[in-house]
Amino acid sequence: MAEGEKLIPINIEDEMKSAYIDYSMSVIVSRALPDVRDGLKPVHRRVLYGMYELGVRSSSAHKKSARIVGEVLGKYHPHGDTSVYDSMVRMAQEWSLRYMLVDGQGNFGSIDGDSPAAMRYTEARMRKIADDMLADIDKDTVDHQLNFDDSLEEPTVLPARVPNLLVNGASGIAVGMATNMPPHNLSEVIDGTVAYIENNDIEIDELITHIKAPDFPTGGIIYGYDGVKEAFHTGRGRVVMRAKATFEEVQGRECIIVTEIPYQVNKADMIKKTADLVNDKKIEGISSIRDESDRKGMRIVYILKRDAVPNIVLNTLFKYTALQSSFSVNNIALVKGRPQLLNVKEMIHYFVEHRHEVVVRRTKFELKKAEDRAHILEGLIIASDNIDEVIKIIRASSNAEEARANLIERFKLSEIQAKAIVEMRLRQLTGLEQDKLREEYDEIIKTIADLKDILDRKERRMDIIKEELLEIKDKYGDERRSEINFAGGDLSMEDMIPNEQVVITISHAGYIKRTPLTEYKTQNRGGVGQKASSTRNEDFLEHLFVGTNHQYMLFFTQKGKCFWMRVYEIPEGSKTSKGRAIQNLINIDNTDKVKAFICTQDLKDEEYVNSHYVIMATKKGTVKKTSLEQYSRPRQNGINAIGIREDDELLEAKLTTGTSQIFLGLKSGKAIRFEESKTRPMGRNASGVRGIRLASENDEVIGMVSVHNFEDELLVVSENGYGKRSSIEDYRITNRGGKGVKTISITEKTGNLVAIKNVSDSDDLMIINRSGIAIRMSVEDLRVMGRATQGVKLINIKGDDSIAAVAKVMKEEDDLDEVDILDIEVTTEDGTAIDNGSTDATENSSEEE
Repeated sequence: MAEGEKLIPINIEDEMKSAYIDYSMSVIVSRALPDVRDGLKPVHRRVLYGMYELGVRSSSAHKKSARIVGEVLGKYHPHGDTSVYDSMVRMAQEWSLRYMLVDGQGNFGSIDGDSPAAMRYTEARMRKIADDMLADIDKDTVDHQLNFDDSLEEPTVLPARVPNLLVNGASGIAVGMATNMPPHNLSEVIDGTVAYIENNDIEIDELITHIKAPDFPTGGIIYGYDGVKEAFHTGRGRVVMRAKATFEEVQGRECIIVTEIPYQVNKADMIKKTADLVNDKKIEGISSIRDESDRKGMRIVYILKRDAVPNIVLNTLFKYTALQSSFSVNNIALVKGRPQLLNVKEMIHYFVEHRHEVVVRRTKFELKKAEDRAHILEGLIIASDNIDEVIKIIRASSNAEEARANLIERFKLSEIQAKAIVEMRLRQLTGLEQDKLREEYDEIIKTIADLKDILDRKERRMDIIKEELLEIKDKYGDERRSEINFAGGDLSMEDMIPNEQVVITISHAGYIKRTPLTEYKTQNRGGVGQKASSTRNEDFLEHLFVGTNHQYMLFFTQKGKCFWMRVYEIPEGSKTSKGRAIQNLINIDNTDKVKAFICTQDLKDEEYVNSHYVIMATKKGTVKKTSLEQYSRPRQNGINAIGIREDDELLEAKLTTGTSQIFLGLKSGKAIRFEESKTRPMGRNASGVRGIRLASENDEVIGMVSVHNFEDELLVVSENGYGKRSSIEDYRITNRGGKGVKTISITEKTGNLVAIKNVSDSDDLMIINRSGIAIRMSVEDLRVMGRATQGVKLINIKGDDSIAAVAKVMKEEDDLDEVDILDIEVTTEDGTAIDNGSTDATENSSEEE
């Protein structure tokens, strides 16, 4: 051991504790957290101050980054050069900072995560907004501290005319705490700050009307407002960000075009991860992804497969990729050297407090300077008034020191005044110069009075802060980049999908699609019809239904299971497209088949689900009623809707209000009418009770109707195109379980009964053949006949074709002023367009109403 040294034994536990606490405090205070006043961490402050000291302002030429980094390292920041250069680079990246503080020249990296060029290649200078961060720093506006080797002084905070903490945000991980502050729009922040200055008791809810939400440099959409509100109120919250996406057709293919992505998302990584998900079949419907971004802007193109639904694919991308990501707000900043969680009002309060202190210190500095100058001017004026005597005293003195002493004695001057007189130039003796002295003195006296007034009155100081802020807003204020989707968050994609009326068709082989109702046309009875759908070999359309995009679809399978889907999730197709296999959309068993489906309104509405029932019928004549509430909790793999006995299958399901009457129709031409109340509500797993007794072993139920408007008529259609409507009152009410009465006279010419519907004059009828031909006609064209008649021909059947499905479309004439006018053109075989005129039409939201 060297001479003079001694060992001090220390408990290792105590040493580790104190060393770790010192390290923690150093990280918290001197590295990771921003100061609430200027919103900067020490490294950023030192970079800006280093550039200021070097003279690399916004008006000067760019200087090599290595020169700036060397200045900062050597004078203020004794850490790695990488930490300094990386911080400076980030301040020059337009996708990192909402308002960049450094003007970079050269390769400063990219949003794809490319590294910037080495500091020996790049150049930088301050931006104009950074000049304003340092404005008045030379007027003793902020405290200075000694640097790491006590050789120089550096500012502890910048004067910051710009509310930088709010406009640029910050993120950092300290020890035991972290900060993550989003950037905001400068114009909004200044409006909010001005509102706070005008009323210190302003509520946060009122501040939010000025500062609406974060504003990210990369734009995008803020999806949902609850997290934003929470962050403004508490300092913590979760802001959901979405990419800005549009749909375009590029070379005949539907594409999703993304032009803005969420903040802090690496574009190249995001595209690669999306491609991996597509390859792993976790995201379906995308055939390829192209990055067409250039210096004009971002453009990522997702080219979709032909049968993909753009909305659904986009929804999937939001769910599984960084096209939707969240920003966890955690507003922790240093307040008087201590970390503190701050809400938006507190951040504004501390900024205004800081600016107030800056204005006071600046005014004091300028006042002292003005008073010093006034003092000198007073001496110069005395000298110019007595110039001959002054010259005489100076000439008679042997040196400057003696001259000063003599002047002080003669004119009762101060040391400073006497020195100024001795150092006067001869040209200041001219009459013009003497006038100038007096003018300057008068001006400076006014300035002193003004500065004293500022120091005496707080409202003056606040007005100055306000004026300076509005000046900053004029210079740098811009439009918001991030849009706000207030209705987002918990709501589904339906917000972006118009609630238009659509025709849903399901083919015998299980292909489903939705088509806008406007594609279909009203024709006269006996027409040949239009091509409604091209089906696959030996396939034909079996179900047809009319609903609206925002409704829920409940699918009931022949094995008695129930599945859910929103109507807009069904792939859209034209009238002639084939549709998409249901198996790809819902988790249905390969051996099962969808037999019935109903549209319902909002399943989360308790009153609605408790006042509605689902009534089901099977081929063998069983009926069952269950409350809709039992079907209001969707499950991915479906649920049991009815217990199906062997050799039976579910045929139909209807939505009712519990007060309807039920009609069941048999293939053999019989029908039964009974009160729905005769069927008590049962649980989901029950099998039901007998609804109608079959006439023979080969007989089966072909349809069920629930009627609550007894002015309706009953329409029946046979497989060879015959149909008729007859009064409901022709069918007597019986108990359920009877044999029923004749509803149509079945002959070889008519074929078996295939459809039974309740209709009125205001309905349109839609009939589809197994070959895919569709016809739409008005029900009022059909006259009412007796129930035992054979009916009239509704559609001309060619060859061995037959009717596959019948559905109705309702026209509500009361609502004609509220509905769209359908104007559809039908093209003949030779390509000429026939305009059949326009039809006013809307449908009811569900078939059973």
